[in-house]
Amino acid sequence: MPASPLLYYITDRTAFAPDERTRRRRLLDKISEAVAAGVNYIQLREKDLPTRDLESLARDAMQIVRQARKLTTGHSPTTALLINSRTDVALAVEADGVHLPANDVFPTEVRRVWQEKERCGRGRLAREISPPAPLISISCHSPENVAQAAANGTDLAVFAPVFEKKDAPGITPTGLEALREACLSKIPILALGGITLQNAAFCLHAGAAGIAAIRLFQENDIASVVRALR
Repeated sequence: MPASPLLYYITDRTAFAPDERTRRRRLLDKISEAVAAGVNYIQLREKDLPTRDLESLARDAMQIVRQARKLTTGHSPTTALLINSRTDVALAVEADGVHLPANDVFPTEVRRVWQEKERCGRGRLAREISPPAPLISISCHSPENVAQAAANGTDLAVFAPVFEKKDAPGITPTGLEALREACLSKIPILALGGITLQNAAFCLHAGAAGIAAIRLFQENDIASVVRALR
């Protein structure tokens, strides 16, 4: 069981309000809360947004991350922002990396595009402040998926769904034994799916490097959740 588990917040602004303006404001507030609490990764997963709106939201989210880094440099770990699926948006806003859904492009392709963009001249200063390589996480649903992700150069895997989800009763959970097998991989595995403060410890004891969640973070005070998990 890790002494300080990695924590990975997956966003869903549609849960906040019926109108888009309020959704956006509340999501950015939640991102600020997660960054301040020391969550390791935030996956911006707003798949329904048009490219222009997604880029604008990602740019504001990345600004929050950058401001926090200025205040915490040399004192504590910083949060990394990953954009779900959209390498182009991640590059445009100089995010830390990309999260790849299952059956998406290979991590090697993301790294190739990232390196080409760096070489194409975003300017010397931009190259100095941007990460030398993207962080890449990937969704996995079996130990075999995890093994393939590791072989393809993924940095970490989000393994799901470990437990049954109330809003998706028809989806069969992978269970702790499959999680345990997946955690034999050489890359960090974060458990996702039906995770609560009550069952998170089972995932960590099974070998997970950390916990990924939407509702656990979004529906609670994030600082309290972080303290409980760590």
